[in-house]
Amino acid sequence: ARLKKGIYLLPSLFTTGNLFCGFFSIISTFDGKYLEASLLIIFAHLLDSLDGTVARLTKTTSQFGVEFDSLADMVSFGVAPAILVYFWALLPWGTWGWLAVGLYVVCGALRLSRFNVQVVSSEKTHFVGLPIPAAGEMIVAIFLIYHYFGVAAAPHKQVILLLVIYSLAALMVSNFRYFSVKQLGLKKRHPFWILLSAILLITLTIAEPQIMLFSTFLLYTLSGPLLWLFTVRKRR
Repeated sequence: ARLKKGIYLLPSLFTTGNLFCGFFSIISTFDGKYLEASLLIIFAHLLDSLDGTVARLTKTTSQFGVEFDSLADMVSFGVAPAILVYFWALLPWGTWGWLAVGLYVVCGALRLSRFNVQVVSSEKTHFVGLPIPAAGEMIVAIFLIYHYFGVAAAPHKQVILLLVIYSLAALMVSNFRYFSVKQLGLKKRHPFWILLSAILLITLTIAEPQIMLFSTFLLYTLSGPLLWLFTVRKRR
């Protein structure tokens, strides 16, 4: 009945932009334009962050928007990064290569499905399992750091990349807790040093975007297992 009345246009446009970026990233990978494909995934992540924010600010959240966003995320951060890393580095591995990216895509779909059924009951301060946008950005960050140092995917380093893809797939369906941006409480007052730290991070990101992107998503990817180890040790 609600769908017959129409859909909210503004957040849906951002989600559509996210989906277009993911699709054209796949096309760019097929054309051998790996750098362009990785940048499109980054831009898709920016649009993905904006659609939810816009929906909450304009009070236009809906179940349709949640499902549409999940489908767009599946393309932009599931299929697109998998195809990128496969053609860029894992193609020589043959069966092991496409099995790795296939498992990554399947685990990404499972991660999104679990998030959708838990979106009402789950805590707003954390995610259960590595979010699929972070997993996709981790793949992009790895490619960009290789590109930054001017190193092609050498055979001995493809083993590391293969293990990374399997690890990202496992982390997405794990029960590790990951911090949510909502924990920052941007509407609340914060100490002055937090503002200075944010300005410093922005400055470093502008100066060395590849290194900062890789460092940020590597730390975030590892934060789930590290937080779990810290909690276990604290309980003991």
